[in-house]
Amino acid sequence: MLRYLFVFFVVTVLSGCLADDNAEPIYGKESGLPVNCRAYVQVAIDSYRARTYSAEESFAGLERNCGAHGHAWKDNR
Repeated sequence: MLRYLFVFFVVTVLSGCLADDNAEPIYGKESGLPVNCRAYVQVAIDSYRARTYSAEESFAGLERNCGAHGHAWKDNR
């Protein structure tokens, strides 16, 4: 019985990892803009390093798009 419970637990935990929307960066087909958080984080880092945006602007964008209620989360698109 304990073995079945363990197998059930492992399968349940692993099934939650299969549909990760942020596993790969996704960009818009027409606009080329980042669609998910993984892509947006990379764009924010690149623009900060290129001195296009300050750290404050980069963090504000990360919070707006990838924060708790961010626009880039799958449920909020």
